Formats: sequence, C-alpha cells, structure tokens
Amino acid sequence: MYPSLYYAFRDLFGLDWPAMKMVQSFGFFVAISFLFAAYFFTRELKRKEQQGLVSPGTIKVLKGATATSAELATSALIGFLLGYKILFIAFNFTAFTENTQGFLLSTQGNFIGGIFGAIISAYLKYREKEKEKLPKPELVDEVMHPYQHVGTMTLIAAFAGLIGAKIFHNLENWGDFIKDPIQALISFDGLTMYGGLICGSAAVIYYASKNKIAIPHLIDACAPGLMLAYGTGRIGCHIAGDGDWGIANITPKPSWLSWAPDWLWSYDYAHNVNGVGELLPNCYDSRYCYHLVPNVFPTPLYESIMCISLFLVLWLLRKRFTTPGVMFSVYLILNGVERFFIELIRVNTKYEIGSFKFTQAELISSVLIILGVTGVIYFRMRNRKIISQTASIDS
Repeated sequence: MYPSLYYAFRDLFGLDWPAMKMVQSFGFFVAISFLFAAYFFTRELKRKEQQGLVSPGTIKVLKGATATSAELATSALIGFLLGYKILFIAFNFTAFTENTQGFLLSTQGNFIGGIFGAIISAYLKYREKEKEKLPKPELVDEVMHPYQHVGTMTLIAAFAGLIGAKIFHNLENWGDFIKDPIQALISFDGLTMYGGLICGSAAVIYYASKNKIAIPHLIDACAPGLMLAYGTGRIGCHIAGDGDWGIANITPKPSWLSWAPDWLWSYDYAHNVNGVGELLPNCYDSRYCYHLVPNVFPTPLYESIMCISLFLVLWLLRKRFTTPGVMFSVYLILNGVERFFIELIRVNTKYEIGSFKFTQAELISSVLIILGVTGVIYFRMRNRKIISQTASIDS
C-alpha cells in the first residue's frame, strides 16, 4: 500500500522525493475524481445546450467599481491564512512533509507571515479593481452558459460533500465520535461516500435551481461523471488501504479465476494507512507497519472495476436516454445495486432492529434503488404529459 505518493514513486520508480509525502494517495485520487466528474459534466451540458435542452442565462455584473471594504477584508483574511501557514511550513518543511494533515489542521502558524500575506492580498485586490475602474460604474448583463457553472458547482459539491461524508461517517460510528468528537470532525479520515453524494447533490441542485438550470437535464448530465468519480475514488481507497476492505477471505482462489493474480481474490493491505493488523518485519516507516491477517476481499478494487465499467455503459448509452431525468434514475439504480451487493462481503458497522441487521450503506442503497425505479416511472409519465399538452396546444 502507498499512504502517500512518496512511497509509490519510491517503490515503483526508485525515486526518493521526500516532498511527495505531503500528497496523500487517497486525497490525490479524490481530486482526480472531481476533475473527471467536472470534465464529463461539462461535456454533457455543452451537448445538451447544442440540442436546445438547456439554455444560457444572464447575470447582473457591476463593472468599473472600486474595491469595497468587504472585498478588501475578505482578500486580507485569505492572505492572512495563507501567509500564516506558508511561512510556518517553510521553516518546518521536513516536519510538514512527515505530517501534512496535522500541520494543515493545527492552529500553528507564523503571525508575521500572516500579516504580510494579508497586506499583499488586500493590495492585489485593490490594484485589480483600480485597473478595471470606470468613471461611472455600470450594471451590465453577462451571458452565462450552464457549463460555465460547473467550476462553482464542483466546489460546492466538494465542500458540501465533505461535510456530508463526515456527518454520515460519525453517525455510522457514533461510539468513536463520542470518544473524541473534535478529532472525528477535523480529521480527513473517516468519510462515507453516500453522505458526500447526498449532501453534495442537494447543494448542487439548490444552486442550479437558483440559477434557473433545468434540473432533470442537469442531473442527467452529471450521472456518468458521478459513476466514474466513485470508481476512481475507490482506487484511492485501495491504494491507501483506508479501511474500506472486505471481510476475511481464506478460501482458495476458484478455478474460474485462475487467470487473475492472487491479490485480486484476497489481499493483506500491507502498510495500510489505518495502521491496522499485525506488525510487518523490517518496516521502513513505523506509522505504516501493519498488514491484515488473514487476507480480505479487496472490495475497493471490485467497486472501482464495477463503477468504471458502469460509467462506460452510461456514457455509451447516454444519447439513447431521451426522457429527461431517466438517465439519473438509472444511475441511482445501478449505484444502489452495486453498493448493496458489495456490502455482503465488506467490513462495516451494522445497525440492529430486533433480529434484523443491516449497514448504513445497505439502507441507503436500497432507498436509492427505490428512488431510481420511482424516478424512471415519474419522469416517463411527466414527459408523456408534457408531450400531450404540447400536442393539444399545437392542434
């Protein structure tokens, strides 16, 4: 396993770059996932706009005004935070590479660096606004295409998704949260995919509705990218060994899998980022010196393979989904089915209601399947009604 890219570059290419320790493998693949989702989301929105399914809007923009006090204060605050951390990191770079997350989340910093950062940032904002200054500021209409909102929607999804992922994880692991709530909230560890999906999607839909973007076409456009993002994100889970593995698997590899490497059937997640399992001999980093005994199902890898394959299916068939909202509904069904069945061999916290036991993911995936089936029926009925009304008006 490679907790950070440093270990990957060292083992795979023989390159010793200590600075790469700051790039966590899981975080790297999450970032890649957001970029993939944004790219395919943008492509679909452009295609739908060319077909006349979504339309550009206008926004009011004030041109030529001087920088306001709020703008200068915001720039100064951002500059202070950056300077406060950057100068402190510069003087403690080796320690920073060894514990990047701890440095970023701590209150440690350099106050002088913060002051300089605030001054420079506020001055740059002031100069930027002065260059654009007009004798008389004017309010103008600017055309805003739906795909131009993707950058903002990606940031909204990332922020809301992170909050949702933390909330759902802590609800699923309430005992651990109670023991150390502060650490549970600020740690980058412990993120629940469905929490991120639900909260991120809700925030993006709200933003889109405020900007008058047709929601059925919007959710259809993002469906393939969401599936791909989940698949690539799970690669990060597998490479880092973040605990999303399966149950113990001591069964010999079946004959029908004779073509596959042994690690595809069962894996020990050596040097996993969670530090779980038995101690490894001759380990090069005391923080990551454990492997699982016995081996387990590599469920993150299975999910990566399945979800990337499902992305290809959705992408190839996307033009055949002509009823708005149906493609996203199909995505919900596929996502729910995939996750429900992977839970059967995945380690997870179980809830108990009487003699009935289930995981949070099993519950949510079941709800997604129901919502998906309901969505297919609803959107098809809605579309037929719209066509019928249009036909009666034309006649």
